[in-house]
Amino acid sequence: MWVLLDATERRHVVVEIRVSESLRYLCMICLQSFTLDYWAGKEIKIKRGRVLTATVVYPSYPGGLNLQHSVEYWLTLDLLASNNPKVGTAVRVQNSSQADIVFVPFFSSLSYNRHSKLHGKEKVSVNKMLQTKLVRFLMARDEWKRFGGKDHLIVAHHPNSMLYARKKLGSAMFVLADFGRYPVEIANLGKDIIAPYKHVVRTIPIGESAQFDHRPILMHFQGAIYRKDGGAIRQELYYLLKDEKDVHFTFGTYRGNGIRKAAQGMASSKFCLNIAGDTPSSNRLFDAIASRCVPVIISDEIELPFEDVLDYSEFCVFVRASDAVRKGYLLDLLRAIDRYQWTKLWERLKEIAPHFEYSYPSQPSDAVAMVWEAVLRKTSSVQFKRHRKNRFARSEALLKRV
Repeated sequence: MWVLLDATERRHVVVEIRVSESLRYLCMICLQSFTLDYWAGKEIKIKRGRVLTATVVYPSYPGGLNLQHSVEYWLTLDLLASNNPKVGTAVRVQNSSQADIVFVPFFSSLSYNRHSKLHGKEKVSVNKMLQTKLVRFLMARDEWKRFGGKDHLIVAHHPNSMLYARKKLGSAMFVLADFGRYPVEIANLGKDIIAPYKHVVRTIPIGESAQFDHRPILMHFQGAIYRKDGGAIRQELYYLLKDEKDVHFTFGTYRGNGIRKAAQGMASSKFCLNIAGDTPSSNRLFDAIASRCVPVIISDEIELPFEDVLDYSEFCVFVRASDAVRKGYLLDLLRAIDRYQWTKLWERLKEIAPHFEYSYPSQPSDAVAMVWEAVLRKTSSVQFKRHRKNRFARSEALLKRV
């Protein structure tokens, strides 16, 4: 199998998509014109060098804030194109016995964003209905029964997605934004993957990224200030920092010109605050990376994408919440970071930034490739358990033939 390639080479995950009419229906409800046989929408020409190798048609994803949880979209696009002549990290197969992972093409975040509210005389939301159908479909499949779903991959990146199904499907490998709204027995680092948000601000080209002396703002935060639970720290920091001349700490949304204003502010700042909100993670971290603004992470419970292969301390500043709310602590800390120290963080930030860019066709080491590689690392434990289970099963099967 592909996954057996030497670890020093380009490694592959063999992924299976098996679609019946019922599962295709689930996907179509979430994204109009979506089927695994044909996508009507944008057209992209795929080239290898100067040679045109394929023309692919696919639908666009609903814009605005929906984009930040669009992980399922990019992974599905990548799999649908996996038969095109390009080197990738995931390849579709037609036989489930060849698959390392069974990918479930259910657009759970889009289902929550578009279909969680009741309309008219509805007593059950479309979002809940879709999850019920998904559970019924998966549990009836031989592929699910074979290992109890442990080799299935389900994307549930929005913190509120898969709310009704997550417990029943908890044996599967989840792709999540964080573990903030999951009990540890359902989601944990042992079996699941943290994937980056899709940033919503424009990516600043490396050559256009301002250096230390051309960033007049020390630190930047623009977003919801009054949050509950762990996000209450935002309010405390607001009152500590709001009157500082070189600090931009204001309420803001991504509506209207909010995205453009936030992007301009981050690109003009030395540091961008990523503070815990209703959940430990937020898209603000990945907007900061796209803006080439050194992130300051104030979220004690945050889990970070690909942290087993990336050292975030090389391009981020971490501050404990208890220290951040001490008067003067955050200002003193960031003002003490000189041009040389900041530039070192900034240079490393520019190096790792491509790992957080979702793209189609996917590029080597972009966010899509990084997610598949994270899946590959997780599959080693799944395969280990599978092989142990087969120790006596195959031998006993031979005896039955005698």
